[in-house]
Amino acid sequence: MSNRWVVVTRTEGALEAEILRGLLEANGIPVVISQEGAASAIGLSVGPLALVDILVPREHAESAQTLLDDYHSGRLSIADEEAQG
Repeated sequence: MSNRWVVVTRTEGALEAEILRGLLEANGIPVVISQEGAASAIGLSVGPLALVDILVPREHAESAQTLLDDYHSGRLSIADEEAQG
């Protein structure tokens, strides 16, 4: 199993990143979020310094991307989430 982490998406601001982290982790996918240190220190939520990378282990990248695509397209529902967990 590879320890290599890959970026599956990038968001603007920590709030959306935390929401996506929760979605992925609720589906059994480990997540690391990475943000420019200055943005965290001074609380930026817009602009290039506010970008947050969401990383998952390479072996989970495909399922994470599918889940994120479903989330962004509105294909996820509460019934789907209840059935999974």
